[in-house]
Amino acid sequence: MPDAFIYDHVRTPRGRGKKTGSLHTVTPIRLATTVLRALRERSGLDTALVDDVVFGCVAPVGEQGANLPRVAVLHAGWDQGVPGQQLNRYCASGLEAVNSAAAQVMSGQCDLTVGGGVESMSRVPMGSDGGAWPTDPAVAWGTYFVPQGISADLIASKWGYSREDVDRFAVASQQRAGAAWDGGWFDRSVVPVHDHIGRVLLARDEHLRPETTLEGLSSLRPSFAKPGQSYGFDSVALQRYPEVEYIDHVHTAGNSSGIVDGACAVLIGSREMGERLGLKPRARIRSFASVGSEPTIMLTGPSYAAEKALKRAGMTAADIDLWEVNEAFASVVLRFMDVMGVDHDRVNVAGGAIALGHPLGATGAMILGTVLDELERRDQSTCLATLCVGAGMGTATILERV
Repeated sequence: MPDAFIYDHVRTPRGRGKKTGSLHTVTPIRLATTVLRALRERSGLDTALVDDVVFGCVAPVGEQGANLPRVAVLHAGWDQGVPGQQLNRYCASGLEAVNSAAAQVMSGQCDLTVGGGVESMSRVPMGSDGGAWPTDPAVAWGTYFVPQGISADLIASKWGYSREDVDRFAVASQQRAGAAWDGGWFDRSVVPVHDHIGRVLLARDEHLRPETTLEGLSSLRPSFAKPGQSYGFDSVALQRYPEVEYIDHVHTAGNSSGIVDGACAVLIGSREMGERLGLKPRARIRSFASVGSEPTIMLTGPSYAAEKALKRAGMTAADIDLWEVNEAFASVVLRFMDVMGVDHDRVNVAGGAIALGHPLGATGAMILGTVLDELERRDQSTCLATLCVGAGMGTATILERV
């Protein structure tokens, strides 16, 4: 089977996902166009050689609807022969898009592809696409539906992660992200977003707050106590997990992922195409995997996906130098580290979504690029990126530097 290599990746800064955010005036198509143009310019890419562009998007409606990647290809001035497709695996969509693009190369059916994602959460709010699981009582009843925040608090309650535990993790994320920006760790990969007359709208992630303290976080109210207690979701979760005495609501806006806007693109190709274009491969995609997991607790999929990807690669957790686990909620990563036996000093070393934000359809591709950059900066060899996924799933990808 042919190998698939990553040759480059770029992302926008993450803008606050509010009307006051710096990227609120930027449409999703412009965010996608920004990274596609940057990828072409950085690599001197003849876009006529690209066989497909695959983007993730979690709320594919309105401005993000239809087939955004194909239209972005045209709007970016790429060759009109390049097709595009859009996929949705909830929060893992960006990583799944990279895996899908890589699979086309690994199957021998494509030579050069792009994977990535886009989400403008300030313009297309989370949940805009609806869906039967949260809205159809007949479906929700039989599957024990609860919102993700309840699931995160259920994880904390079941395995004993206290409010102080999740807050300490959040402080570390903020401190690491601040140090990464101050140290120039993101400079190679982040491209600024401009307005229509060329002025820079945003050049740096604007959600992070590196001055965050444990004392400050401790003053925040739990975000999911009201839906859990007043709307009955705690009772639903406890029916599914009767061994848990009660739900301890420990997650707040400060220890959960931020709502942001952003886009990312990853250039993937065969060895032969890289040599033809004079591009140096940065990493080989060793393996990837997606799994289903129990949907009420919902967010435990990353460890199962990681184990499946490791098995496919003939590796163990001890073979991985760096880990990137999406910080949807602090308890998700704490549980992952305990299950996999991984120390925090090798996980999310440049901070994560608690500090930087989680632009749903783009995050997976972003964190893969971040951990690849860190492999190179630290002169290490292997990494694994993974995300929890709505409705109980997980996706993971393993890279090896070349």
